[in-house]
Amino acid sequence: MANVRNLKKDINYVLGDIIEAAYVWELTNASKDNKKSEAIIEEAIATFDELIAKVNAKNVDNSKAHFKKINNELEAKGKALIEKINKLA
Repeated sequence: MANVRNLKKDINYVLGDIIEAAYVWELTNASKDNKKSEAIIEEAIATFDELIAKVNAKNVDNSKAHFKKINNELEAKGKALIEKINKLA
């Protein structure tokens, strides 16, 4: 990973795309209940806030390992949110 700025961009892009996908699902399924997709959007926003707070933490011992852990967490949570979007019916 090159730097903190790129990690922040990755967090923003990944979670932004997930939120956008949820909104697209809502638009294409206007007759269906949107509570589940709204919950996914709220979870994505909470994940964004949580990961950015971890990136901005100043009291870390090994910054390289810390940022790698954040990147792995982003990947795992992103996949979980995408799976939830794919399961919407």
